[in-house]
Amino acid sequence: MSIKKKGAGQTSTLMIGALGVVFGDIGTSPLYAVKESLAASAGHGALPNPADVFGVISMIFWSLVVVITIKYVYFIMQADNKGEGGIMALTALALRSPFVTPLWRALIYFLGISGLALFFGDGVITPAISVLSAVEGLELATPILKPVIVPITLGILVGLFLIQRRGTEKVGTLFGPIMLVWFLTLASLGVHGILKHPQILAAVHPVHAWSFIMLHKGQAFIVMGAVFLSVTGAEALYADMGHFGRRPIQQAWLFIVFPALILNYFGQGGQILVEPEDARNPFYLLAPDWGLYPLVGLATAATVIASQAVISGAFSAGRQAMQLGFLPRMDVIHTSEQEVGQIYIPAINWILLGAVILLVLGFKSSSNLASAYGIAVTGAMAIDTTLAFGLVLRGLSGWNGLFTLGATLFFLSFDLLFFAANALKIPEGGWFPLLMGAIIFFVMSTWKTGLELARQAVTREEIPLEPFLRQFADNPVPRSKGIGIYLTTQTATVPRPLVQNLQHHWSIHKTVIILTTLFVDTPHWTNGHRVTEEDLGNGFYRVLVRFGFAETPDIPNALRQSHLLRDWSNPDETSFFLGRAVFFAETGHPGFPLWRTRLFLGMQRNASSAASWLHLPPHRVVEMGARIDL
Repeated sequence: MSIKKKGAGQTSTLMIGALGVVFGDIGTSPLYAVKESLAASAGHGALPNPADVFGVISMIFWSLVVVITIKYVYFIMQADNKGEGGIMALTALALRSPFVTPLWRALIYFLGISGLALFFGDGVITPAISVLSAVEGLELATPILKPVIVPITLGILVGLFLIQRRGTEKVGTLFGPIMLVWFLTLASLGVHGILKHPQILAAVHPVHAWSFIMLHKGQAFIVMGAVFLSVTGAEALYADMGHFGRRPIQQAWLFIVFPALILNYFGQGGQILVEPEDARNPFYLLAPDWGLYPLVGLATAATVIASQAVISGAFSAGRQAMQLGFLPRMDVIHTSEQEVGQIYIPAINWILLGAVILLVLGFKSSSNLASAYGIAVTGAMAIDTTLAFGLVLRGLSGWNGLFTLGATLFFLSFDLLFFAANALKIPEGGWFPLLMGAIIFFVMSTWKTGLELARQAVTREEIPLEPFLRQFADNPVPRSKGIGIYLTTQTATVPRPLVQNLQHHWSIHKTVIILTTLFVDTPHWTNGHRVTEEDLGNGFYRVLVRFGFAETPDIPNALRQSHLLRDWSNPDETSFFLGRAVFFAETGHPGFPLWRTRLFLGMQRNASSAASWLHLPPHRVVEMGARIDL
């Protein structure tokens, strides 16, 4: 779902739209956050004492205030890359900081790849734990349904992934209103619980959180790993800023989401103070008996929406990673003729589905999955803090070094504390997102390094452009009518297909364009002309086409902005020449052993074609192969 920000009059519409995309993850946290936090405090099945309830609710409240409201909503959302947010946009923005040194540049690339890898890990766990926790409400209605909870969850999740190819354009219009009903329901249930024990409102005072920490010490550290479940989804606030704009997201959080969450968390606390045994599932036990089934249905719808938002985010992040050179090209299918942001990437979809099914079958309950949840998110948050406060906000806001260091360390201390608390879960399931993140990091770093080695190998095989043009002027060859466009990643060398064409046919087109596509470090290209041209003489031209990393590369459409091709009345007189290099390797490279080189070669062979990636007309594409030693 992609909604563009246009004018203050659309703020209300954008706020409602943001509820369905931005806040789905954090909005479903009340299903399990309090339950798991109290279970970590008193143990599963044990009854919590009132002091523990006040302490846990106070910790949740202040986590939402500090981590979400202050850090993300107020500060990090100021670090926008021309309106876009997310780890890739933040990484690109950090690389442009005036304070970046070569060492920092290498570190930023490392942090960016790590953050994206952790984001994909979170994208697997969120659908599993969200839908599973919602369906578990059926067990409260009647215990005989317990055996079917996992099959129902799998059915919902498989159905969700199967419909991704159809896109979310029609369903997306329902997301916002459904989530508005969800948040109003959260608030209503919360008020109901608070009225049962109004004293729970005293948990607003941080002394209860501090007293809990001082009293339990080591145990409180474990509880913090569960409390963190209440702030998962913070990354979506920043990542989806480009769809809705900063102001609508901030207002939706401050006036709808935050109050509804706080009321519900305090309501669950009040319910437990009255009925301590309700700690086994305080969210559903807030509802009257007659409302349990409707609440399960609404919760399931909310978790499906939350899962959809995460899956769509994975598609968007995957495309950005491909265009920035962190992942091999994969088929990208546009599911909407109106909204270019609505895409479907089959390879990512099936990988996510397979991992989600393994998670549900392996962990079987939301309580077990809670052990795997959090560590990937805390790692991504720590990376956001380091890049945003350490580099981007300092450059944008002109902060001095001392203030920057203080702000970075303050917020980073929360991230690292939560990360350390979640690290205790590694033996119980936290290893899964770390393993998945490590695999994704390895794949992306292998592709990035291998791609650079491939470019160096191609450059070694190509000849400089200027001597070639001088020789061509001295020794002209026959010219055929039409336009020959030779695509290359280099601007100073002769594309290999051009040389091969001369060797085999002894003639070339009357007009020869050496075209290079550049993906810049901004989401959308807005800095002047997308297409720039240079007349090289004798019918040769150098053309550069620029795209932002969040845009869909469409070469034919972009070339219509070219002065040279402005009157492109007959595209059938144009041929696109692509070089398709077949790399091979007999030895490895320093820091890049042979087995890893062969892994890169395998990914390179299975990448989708550049022709389809750049939307070239299939009947006008000529691919010319070459065998190159990597």
